[in-house]
Order: sequence, then C-alpha cells, then structure tokens
Amino acid sequence: MRPSTPALRATGRTSLPPLDPQRYAPSAARPVRAKARQMESWMDIHAHHHDWGQLVFSISGVVRVNTPDATFLLPPGRAVWIPPLREHAVTAVERADLRTLYLHAAPPSSRPEAWAQARVLEVTPLLRELVLQLARGGESPPELAAQEAQREHWIASLMLDELGRAKPLRLGVDLPQDPRLRRLCEAILQAPQRHTALADWAAEVGASERTVSRLFREQLGSSYAQWRQQVLLAQALSLAARKRPMSLIAAELGYASASAFSAMVTRTVGMPPSKFFAEA
Repeated sequence: MRPSTPALRATGRTSLPPLDPQRYAPSAARPVRAKARQMESWMDIHAHHHDWGQLVFSISGVVRVNTPDATFLLPPGRAVWIPPLREHAVTAVERADLRTLYLHAAPPSSRPEAWAQARVLEVTPLLRELVLQLARGGESPPELAAQEAQREHWIASLMLDELGRAKPLRLGVDLPQDPRLRRLCEAILQAPQRHTALADWAAEVGASERTVSRLFREQLGSSYAQWRQQVLLAQALSLAARKRPMSLIAAELGYASASAFSAMVTRTVGMPPSKFFAEA
C-alpha cells in the first residue's frame, strides 16, 4: 500500500489516504475481512494498492473506482473486483456509504483467470446482507469471542461461494496510456454531452480526427462511438441510482427518444433497461 499525506486539492475536493487497511488484512485464518467507510461527495481516496484482492461497493450513493487502465462508475447493486497489487483510487460522485471486502484468495470459480482482471459484479440481496453483517465492526466480549469467530467463518464461507457465482457485468470504461488520448477520454468522462462528434473532441487536444480515431483503435481496441457508448451507459446507471425516470435519462444523455436509449442499453448489455437498472 502506498498512502500519502492528506491534501486539499485546488478543486476543493479532499484527498485522503486509505483507512488503516492493515488493520483489516485477510489471512488464511480469516480469509475475508470487511470494513465500512462514509464518503462525502467531495472526497477522494488516494491511489494505492494491497497485497490482497478487494471488492468495493456502495450501500448508497455513487462512487467512481479508477485503475491505471479503466474506470468504473459504481451505483448500489454493483461491485468492482480489484485483483491483488492493482493500483486503484476511489472518488465519491455523491455522498456514499462504502463497503470494502478484503480477500485472502480469489473466490472459487470455474474460470479462475477471470479474477486476474478488474471487473464489475452484480451484488445479490444475499451477498449484500452478508457484507453488511461482516462489516458491523466492534469487538465482542471475551465470553463471546469464540462464538463470533465461528459466525465470521460461516459468513465468510458463504460469501466466497456467493462471490464465485456472482454475475459479471459488461460495465467499466477502458482508459488509454497515450497522453493525448488520455486527456481526451478524461474530458469525455467529465462531460460526455459537451460534444457528440469526434472532430470536436479532437480539436480540444490539438489533434486531427483521423489521429484520434487511430489512437482509439490502437490503444483501446474500439471505435470512439463504441467507447463513448460505454461512458453513456455508466452515466445512465448513475442517474438510475438517483431514481431518475427513464425518459429523463434518455433526454439527458442526448437520445432522441426513450426507445432509442432502450435499444442502446439492450444491445450493449443484453437486457432491457427495466431489468438492467432494477437494482440501481
């Protein structure tokens, strides 16, 4: 882990180090540890990494999780898996009630290689309740310590099984390494509706449309339109978490109609918005 000292950024956002992660370090004896943290809408947690895998999700509010090569906008009902040693930072888009799981080893899976990459998972009601129970905090009286340790063991075992069954979701936005394209992508993430045409975005970073289009293919393996669609989907999920009506979400994202927006969501994630946003 590489925390640094707290600082107040010029933007007015407070940047803080991780909250004593060594206190919650998992082990073979305690393979899953959990903690809770309240994040105000102005709060960032410094980029850092752990020796263990981590699952991040919010009980309420929306957070953004950044890794060196991707960003994930995370509403309630979804979680981000972060593999061991993967650098990551967390930003509260709005006031959030955060839960973090630290795992000694990846959950059992028929595809263990899938846990080598950061990805979004669906949080079932059972998994949510297990995390809440494990992250209650507080020390047990000595006479109840053995009983609580056994209860933690049972919860952790069931939680690992539930995580192994968790459905991966096609969310997350890949980020490039090229400095020019990275600046452009960060600008789109901040205000995706400012421009629609690639030529307008390219002009902001002083590059030609042809050059930026080539960089998208080389750096991200997709077209600008495909990449921007993932950005809009992430933003739509954030708006759905705030209980905005579907027609308003479609309009805010620049779609001519709710049906056009619905077609995009269905095409991208394989299910209609009514189902996809149900847990947001």
